[in-house]
Amino acid sequence: MANTSSRTLRLLSLLQTHRFWAGPELADRLEVSERTLRRDVERLRELGYPVDSVRGVEGGYQLGAGATMPPLTVDEDEAIAMVVALNGAAQLTAGALSEASVSALSKVVQVLPPKLRRRAEALRAVTDDSPFSEAPAVHADVLAAVAQATRDTERIRFTYEARGGQGAGEAVRRHVEPHRLVTVGRRWYLLGYDLDRQDWRSFRLDRLTEPFGTRSRFRPREVPGGDAAAYVRKGLSRNETRVVVRARVQAPAEQVERRTGRWARVTPVDDETCLLEMDAVHPGWAAFGLGVVEAPFTLEQATPEVLDVLRTWSARFAAAADGAR
Repeated sequence: MANTSSRTLRLLSLLQTHRFWAGPELADRLEVSERTLRRDVERLRELGYPVDSVRGVEGGYQLGAGATMPPLTVDEDEAIAMVVALNGAAQLTAGALSEASVSALSKVVQVLPPKLRRRAEALRAVTDDSPFSEAPAVHADVLAAVAQATRDTERIRFTYEARGGQGAGEAVRRHVEPHRLVTVGRRWYLLGYDLDRQDWRSFRLDRLTEPFGTRSRFRPREVPGGDAAAYVRKGLSRNETRVVVRARVQAPAEQVERRTGRWARVTPVDDETCLLEMDAVHPGWAAFGLGVVEAPFTLEQATPEVLDVLRTWSARFAAAADGAR
């Protein structure tokens, strides 16, 4: 269903240009057969979109002029999935592809039914991205409920499965002022002020269940350091991450920061050199991070696991390059 909904959305986006599309050309753009294209066009018509068609050798499709666009028919899981995917593409890419992702995201939100639109807009408004990590599943209803409470500055209660420390494995109730959602790779965290413990805490959303708003509003507090993503990442470096890398990079700090983003700490040494520090759950992500810098570097600190990955990857890539000659 998700694949069909995504394809239908893409078909609608192409038709909204109001140009006439030859059937074979449109099917080719969607990477489907003409028979599948006809079924998708019929699905749009069933949803209320007036799609005109011309039969024959020069036949094709065009959206009816002056048509009023009805809401896109998707369920909540599909709506949240599309917003997350497009928002992630906008965060992780640059240039034309990023602009296209933002444009597509805006179109998706505009054609969602009002209830889903409010939840999607809440999710976009309160999420910071800090890429590269593992990916446990998060239920769309949990994500949407927490995002909406965060946007509305509404205190929430939820059940949380604690890991580590004295309460390992226990399900405990929490009362929190939600401040920001942060993604670290594909893992979601809620940064909030824990009212029971009177301190800031980050909560993994895959361990969070039964969230509900209390209808009690709060005045937002200032996050220590002022950067929600950095605060969550710093906590992970103490509690969950295992891999540490420190490298001296032969490139200006601004250039390295543009390539690494928030998932690394970059400190200038001089105009042409900087120090790069990374924490990661898996050594492969640390190796990948060093690769995207695209500048010479020397390692000042690295765990044995990172060194093993670098040697293995280096040998594999060299063998592949030699084999291609």
